[in-house]
Amino acid sequence: MARPKAPRIPDALLDQLLAGADPKTAFEADGLLDELKKALAERALNAEMDHHLAGEEAGNTRNGYGRKTVTTETGRIELAIPRDRQATFDPQLIARYQRRFPGFDDKIVSMYARGMSTREIVGHLRELYGIEVSPDLISAVTDAVLGEVAAWQARPLEPVYPIVFFDALRIKVRDEGVVRNKAVHIALGVRADGSKEILGLWLEQNEGAKFWLRVMNELRNRGVEDVLLAVVDGLKGFPDAIRAVFPKALVQTCIVHLLRHSLDFVSYKDRKAVAGALKDIYRALDAAAGEAALAAFEASEWGRRYPAIAQSWRRAWGEVIPFYGFPGEVRRILYTTNAIEALNATLRRAVRARGHFPSDEAALKLLYLVLNRSEKAWKMGPREWVMAKAQFAVIFGERSTRAMAA
Repeated sequence: MARPKAPRIPDALLDQLLAGADPKTAFEADGLLDELKKALAERALNAEMDHHLAGEEAGNTRNGYGRKTVTTETGRIELAIPRDRQATFDPQLIARYQRRFPGFDDKIVSMYARGMSTREIVGHLRELYGIEVSPDLISAVTDAVLGEVAAWQARPLEPVYPIVFFDALRIKVRDEGVVRNKAVHIALGVRADGSKEILGLWLEQNEGAKFWLRVMNELRNRGVEDVLLAVVDGLKGFPDAIRAVFPKALVQTCIVHLLRHSLDFVSYKDRKAVAGALKDIYRALDAAAGEAALAAFEASEWGRRYPAIAQSWRRAWGEVIPFYGFPGEVRRILYTTNAIEALNATLRRAVRARGHFPSDEAALKLLYLVLNRSEKAWKMGPREWVMAKAQFAVIFGERSTRAMAA
């Protein structure tokens, strides 16, 4: 459905408003735009008062005006707020105790979501708009998001997801006066139409089977009844926890994570050559060919120079094997970096700008806002998804039919 066009302001009216003044001054503090904002706000407030008095019992009338200074995106403006004799008027545009113009809080939240720190936002507002706000105000505005985070984390989910990617991001959080390393775990679900959805965020210092089981049970309690394919990053105890709650789920080690872990053992100058040599393993025709390619790599010059690589692949081999049962279209979805890596890059940029977080809540607040912005920009699923759906129907049978019909 096409969006309705905004009404065009006649040139004659614009000329009348400018009245020969320099158009550049219209954008300055107390310029034409601020005057228009003030005039429109006061007109809306008076219209609210008229509506309020029309619904009141006889005897309540207007009682002059009060003055209130509110902060806008461009500075501060003073508004004349209408009053009534019985003091029952509570305006909606600028609520009784509200000191910030509608949209101002959204601007602060948007800047925070782009990775700007509280003090950077204070400086930005001062330099660009001449507005003095305290860091406490910025924190109060962004803390209002925490209720939204809690509701989002508890929202109902789809009954079936064809694919769920589980990933982790390391951050630093101040805890009891000490900065500790913690992991933020992210579940990225792929819906039946190929579109993506963040299922949740979990912050934990100590990972283990009990933690993973709690996460899986939370997904179950929020409505997830089945996961066809779970792609994990090889963390100990994770596959067992998934199968304990979703016993039919096929668990696959994330090839991207396995490759990245392999290259952690390699000197920078050798990485390109080693990455090329590893392609023979995950591009093999089937599991037997893949294991033969792994053995060939192990015996090669690179395998002998970096023996830990083959060892890490062998430890994860039980969760690598399912990968070979998929055709090329599905494989590309599973090992492509687009699904989760682009998201991680966005999160890491925001985390780096912080250094460390003062609390778990501060970390979750920022990561939620970044994810929310990213999710709005996502489009339909990858081009391979149409072919992948057909393959899933063959591999998973009735479970796939149910997932695609959900």
